[in-house]
Amino acid sequence: MGSKPKAVLLMLLATLGILAGGGTAHADGAPGGADIQVAQTLGARELTVIIRRVDTTPSPLRVDVVTHQGSAPGTLHLAVAADGVPSSRADVVLGATPGVYAGNLQVGKPGPWVLSLSDGAGPPATIPFIVPARVVPPWEKATYGGFVAAGAFLLIALIVGAWARRTAYALIPGAGVVAAIAVAVTGALLSASTPPPPAPGSQLDPTFDNVTDPYANARLSTVDYSRPPVNLAVEAGRGELELRLTDGATGRPVDDLLVHDNALVHLVLVSPSGRLSHLHPVRVGPGGYRVRLADPEAGTYAVAAELARRGGGVQLVRSTVDVHGTAAPAPEPPGPGPRTVDGTPVELTVTPGTPATVTARFPAQDLQPWLGMLGHLIITGPFTGAAGEGAAKAPTWAHVHAMVPPVAGQLDRPDETVAAYGPDVSFTYTFAEPGRYRIWLQAERGYHVLTVPAVVDIPATGAGR
Repeated sequence: MGSKPKAVLLMLLATLGILAGGGTAHADGAPGGADIQVAQTLGARELTVIIRRVDTTPSPLRVDVVTHQGSAPGTLHLAVAADGVPSSRADVVLGATPGVYAGNLQVGKPGPWVLSLSDGAGPPATIPFIVPARVVPPWEKATYGGFVAAGAFLLIALIVGAWARRTAYALIPGAGVVAAIAVAVTGALLSASTPPPPAPGSQLDPTFDNVTDPYANARLSTVDYSRPPVNLAVEAGRGELELRLTDGATGRPVDDLLVHDNALVHLVLVSPSGRLSHLHPVRVGPGGYRVRLADPEAGTYAVAAELARRGGGVQLVRSTVDVHGTAAPAPEPPGPGPRTVDGTPVELTVTPGTPATVTARFPAQDLQPWLGMLGHLIITGPFTGAAGEGAAKAPTWAHVHAMVPPVAGQLDRPDETVAAYGPDVSFTYTFAEPGRYRIWLQAERGYHVLTVPAVVDIPATGAGR
């Protein structure tokens, strides 16, 4: 056999080894994705929709719907679609008892999908999500393929050395062993310094192509993936609010929001008398969101929308909206101390300082995570006078979290079925300046979100400046 045929044979064996190695790495790859929890205020129901993780496709897609106290029984119509074409439908029957109700759908391939939910009374809510693919990076293919090729060359070298008349022929596959090991070691060494491609979904608009193979069109680039801020327009209709989100540069509808703290949009409203509503509008179209406003007061509401745009980070957009209503004003809440909220005794304490500590003590260690957190604290101020207009003009508007204690080995955040936290929920926060603040502390107990309002006076010695 001449030198050229031998070289061709060696190249063929190396190629087969690399391909075989790539296939093995793909099969042993770690599963991608995680459960996706999205809060939705659908009509009069406050729901948490949990899209369970999918590791392979095609496969079933389990969707759990968590209801809360006050949610009416009924039927939700679920569907999933890819490229605008529905591929699977299911109904979830919600009972009168708050808890978890499941539905099963089907997804056929990795890529961007849309889950829609409808109660039959209004436009369906649509939740974009990504079914991940198992992706093997090039360096891993080179590493595994190199070692497989080295093993094949070693076997050939042993056979040639045993059967060939001239043992020098064994040096040819022996050189292949050295070359293949060099490729494998180089791939392993470069794995730590090789940057990943831009992530579809968080940095790039996802497509079926870039989700399946993000390395196909990846290029090392200095491109800034950030996007302009979002403009918010709020309009009050008959019993609902309509939100329009537009790009601050082009004016086009913004349709690239990410699930941030278990919601696409966290909408916080403060009524003229200081009643807080923490809602999660449903997506009804590109840049369009709607939410029902139950039993509103007449007057000016302060509006704050917290959202995260793909490549744009977390943004807090504030506005006001005038609402017609007949609800009686809420009384001014007390300061720190004991009180009863919806039948639950709560002890609220505020320890001054920089930072200050705000703690709510509940009766038992049976609190549930809500929106992925143990508790939420909304702070606005300092201001005096009507709460709605005062909160809208206040220099401070903050949304602070009490985190769920981490558990070793647990990758996903616990959902609302875990009632094992508390009884204390504590927050630390530095008030920027002295004055009178309105605060609202929220925690979930027995599938009921409790809202604890209070007025806090911050002295000059307890402010950050």
